Amino acid sequence: MKLPSLAELIRVFTRIGLMSFGGPAAQIAVMHKELVEDRPWLTEDQFLRALSFCMLLPGPEAMQLCTYAGWRLRGTLGGLIAGLLFVLPGAAVMFALVLAYANWGNVPAVEALFLGIKATVVVVVLQALWRLGRKTLKRSLHWIIALMAFVALYLFGLPFPLVIVAAALFGALRAASETTVTAAVPARSTATLSTVAIWGALWAAPIALAFLLGADFLVDVGLFFSKLAVVSFGGAYAVLAYMAQAAVETEGWISAGQMVDGLGLAETTPGPLILVTQFVGFMAGYNLAGAGLAFAAGLMTLWATFVPCFLWIFTAAPHVEWLTSQPRLDAALRAITAAIVGVIANLMLWFAMTVFFAQTRPIWEGLPGARPDFASVDLTAVGLCALSAVLLARLSLPLTLICMALAGLGCSLVFT
Repeated sequence: MKLPSLAELIRVFTRIGLMSFGGPAAQIAVMHKELVEDRPWLTEDQFLRALSFCMLLPGPEAMQLCTYAGWRLRGTLGGLIAGLLFVLPGAAVMFALVLAYANWGNVPAVEALFLGIKATVVVVVLQALWRLGRKTLKRSLHWIIALMAFVALYLFGLPFPLVIVAAALFGALRAASETTVTAAVPARSTATLSTVAIWGALWAAPIALAFLLGADFLVDVGLFFSKLAVVSFGGAYAVLAYMAQAAVETEGWISAGQMVDGLGLAETTPGPLILVTQFVGFMAGYNLAGAGLAFAAGLMTLWATFVPCFLWIFTAAPHVEWLTSQPRLDAALRAITAAIVGVIANLMLWFAMTVFFAQTRPIWEGLPGARPDFASVDLTAVGLCALSAVLLARLSLPLTLICMALAGLGCSLVFT
């Protein structure tokens, strides 16, 4: 197969980046059409093996699949081009949207627009929960893992990384007690350590610079999203629960309502849904000190979120055959995926209480778990949620979000 030129690579991956709406499933479908069906750059087997490999990694699997495809076609430069073109269009749009939101988000008309978007977000997360649960929970053990993860997060407020690590260890130890298959021979690469050193240094560089300049807030942002990059298995919906717990409740950077608004904005942009982290970083800086710090925090967030993706891909790509044949690694991933179902269930419940109820109460005194105060229900939000469920069954997500924003505005005009 003739390798594509850099011009061809840029043209195709620019188109992929601009068309990458609708979450990872739709984005992966676009990549399959462009890279496997429309031009023979990857075989079906290569594409599926690469997808399985990217699902083993923390971070956005669609962005990492795009980066891996570029690496396979044109080496490290190709991977950089493909990965950046997948992220940068959406990041530019997100900066424009979040700046507008920061300036006008408290205007009554804008709040009404976002009520319709928030109601849609609840349905979107519920759909993600249903799809992942149906695909993942095929054994009673997986149901138990999902339930335990939900209880650990919702009732006891345990940290998200702890839940993920516990699930991975459980899966790996269980696989160790069973009969395993012979794994492929690992690739030998003397460049692996230098790759880790180079990309690790790049990852740490802006955080170290912020530390030297005494920018403590930016250091906190960089470290927070770096930690998130390491434990972000299961996609954006899974890590949103961790972000909500830390950014809203622990750090106090943004409000619960802003967290839901951020996901709504991320759903409207091309690129990976994990761009919601950019919203969180930007608004954290804006709430603290205005637009200047907001842009710096947004850039720090993007760096700490996506540079690790390049590190994972460029380090592990030569070892794909070996990694995808490891039984313990596969078992650990399956346990993590089952736990992610419980994590997303917790996120969906948290979003629903934030959108539909003005107040919540503790389930039991001394435990962080909350229950809704049914006397504070917002019937308009409930009705908008039902409408969004109907529209999502018939329209695309971006079009539904537009319709629901207008519906929220219409309700505010009618009922006020």
